[in-house]
Amino acid sequence: MWMIDQGCYFNNMKGMLKAIVLILIWVSSTQRTNAEVTVAKIFSPGVILQRDTAVFVWGWGDPGEKTKIQIGDRKYETQTDEKGNWKIAIGPFSAGGPYDLIVRGKNEIIIPNVMFGEVWLCSGQSNMQFTLRMLGKNVEDIIGVNNDQIRLFQTELDIDYLAKSDLKGGIWKMASSENVPDFSAVAYFFGKLLYDSLKVPIGLISTNLGATTIETWMSSNSLKQFPQFQELTAKIETRNKNFKQLTEELKTFREDWDNKYYLKGPGFDQEWYKSDLDVTDWKSMTIPNLWEYDGLDHDGAVWFRKKFDLPPDFKSDTFQINLNQIDDYDITWVNGIKIGESFGNRNWRNYKVATSILKPTGNDLVVRVFDVGDLGGMHTSAFWGNPILLGEWKYKPGLKIDVKTFPAPDVPNGSIFSYPTLLYNGNIAPISSFAIKGTIWYQGESNASRAVEYSELLPAMIRDWRKEWGYDFPFLIVQLANYGQEPEKPMESAWAELREAQSFALKEPNVFLAAAIDIGEADDIHPRNKEEVGRRLGLGALKIAYGKDLIVRSPIFDKIKINGNTTTINFKHIQSGLMTKDKYGYIRGFQIAGNDRKFYWAKAQLNNRQIILSSAYVSNPVAVRYGWADNPGPLDLYTKEGLPVLPFRTDDWPSVTDGKVYDDSPHQF
Repeated sequence: MWMIDQGCYFNNMKGMLKAIVLILIWVSSTQRTNAEVTVAKIFSPGVILQRDTAVFVWGWGDPGEKTKIQIGDRKYETQTDEKGNWKIAIGPFSAGGPYDLIVRGKNEIIIPNVMFGEVWLCSGQSNMQFTLRMLGKNVEDIIGVNNDQIRLFQTELDIDYLAKSDLKGGIWKMASSENVPDFSAVAYFFGKLLYDSLKVPIGLISTNLGATTIETWMSSNSLKQFPQFQELTAKIETRNKNFKQLTEELKTFREDWDNKYYLKGPGFDQEWYKSDLDVTDWKSMTIPNLWEYDGLDHDGAVWFRKKFDLPPDFKSDTFQINLNQIDDYDITWVNGIKIGESFGNRNWRNYKVATSILKPTGNDLVVRVFDVGDLGGMHTSAFWGNPILLGEWKYKPGLKIDVKTFPAPDVPNGSIFSYPTLLYNGNIAPISSFAIKGTIWYQGESNASRAVEYSELLPAMIRDWRKEWGYDFPFLIVQLANYGQEPEKPMESAWAELREAQSFALKEPNVFLAAAIDIGEADDIHPRNKEEVGRRLGLGALKIAYGKDLIVRSPIFDKIKINGNTTTINFKHIQSGLMTKDKYGYIRGFQIAGNDRKFYWAKAQLNNRQIILSSAYVSNPVAVRYGWADNPGPLDLYTKEGLPVLPFRTDDWPSVTDGKVYDDSPHQF
């Protein structure tokens, strides 16, 4: 089999070389110029389209331009509208290919190697983003590589206040030994299981970013139903301008504003940005900080400077300077040379410096921070810092302004990690016409402190995405894995509340929850067993999306019965029965409480399809919790098919995250 697989791979090399040439032609053809038809970037060479349903192909051209599509022996025709948009429904096609997708207007675009199969959107934060390379996997250890029937499209992340019409970029890549290491590990193992079962092409659209909150993946329409987002969404809708428009307006605004209001003061007059300046009269401040917290009452410019060395044996052509978030504006120099400037206290500063202007040691870094009111400084939490940014800086106040009269421009301003709607607008909205079979979602860690709120946000996002696509596609969720140190005694847990919030999404149709409570790692928020996560998601997809007769659902709490000091717990979805994996029959993870609401570890006994609980410390139990901790430690309770029981609680007592909702603070991550 190995020889056959490898032979097929090398026999395809000539075709691949031809495809590379066609890709270059395609990239050139998709650049918008006058009188030329273009296609959305998701339709790059090697695209996999959803089988057995009509699918849209769309793009742009001159208003009124006739657009024709040919794929195989099927032909379609439409005409661009008054804004130059066109969209054509093609198909349905059964699984297979490859085809050339040909788009003709006043020009011709050929998209080669198009396949029809199963398409899944894979989204979330870092545990979905985590690649096989990050896992340290060797290509030789990854089963199924060099399979051009499994392909992944990684979106080039983009953000905006308004929904974008097209992605920033991205290319479909086959699961080759060269490409697979950079695939999302969860997405790859999920797709591999689907391919092994269905034997049809599998397309995976990967759009994710570590540390992101759910609200940045949600649309303005879905968020404005919640009071905590209404002021922000109203501002976005009232302004009704995207990042590009605001950036262009800023350029015009600065034509007079720079010299009249902004680029003034002793720092410029005395050239404080120059290297080797005498700073004996400058004070010291530890960064990150907001200078008002350090006793400095100042609006306007404060100049900061420090020295840094290059890492030993540094050889790259560019060096990255990450200053993170600055309130409100900055201009930055290295060794007297300006390397960048930014506006907006939520935006992230990441400047590339040519190493030709750097020295091995003693480089001068100067940042003019400009505050236009409220608090000012370099403020992002030290957790996200780096050796250059963190620590002691010299500083000196420069231009002082009156915030009541200072004209501040309206600028694009939002953290890619947390600002509501930004990632949705840049990465989800542009592909909402692209037919998919379903979505896998691995996110929640960044919302754990607002778990109760999440119980409403996640279902709202699911409903909104489905509304945008126009159908109730399957939505598969990974429940948060165990993480952190195992508690010695029962205690409250925001992570446990987030898991509960995720389970509430099961009230929506066609939603599946993949357990991960037993495969996390105490010391790593990114557990390494991504293969099992992908497998559980894949089995869930085979069940709810493809109707396979499989046992895939973890048991969930059904009802509680209390008789004296004994409590009985019943479950749903226990299939052929429950079992304990502990060789002594021990069952860990249960807590029990009386009316005082104080929980104690409970003795648990498996009695056929029920769990019997008791505790010497609770004579009149009223509530039970199971797996209720950031990391409940080793758990023993499974179905006989090997699926862990999902964490739960029977009480509805106040939660540690009750009342905690999104706060539109300019100084959040």
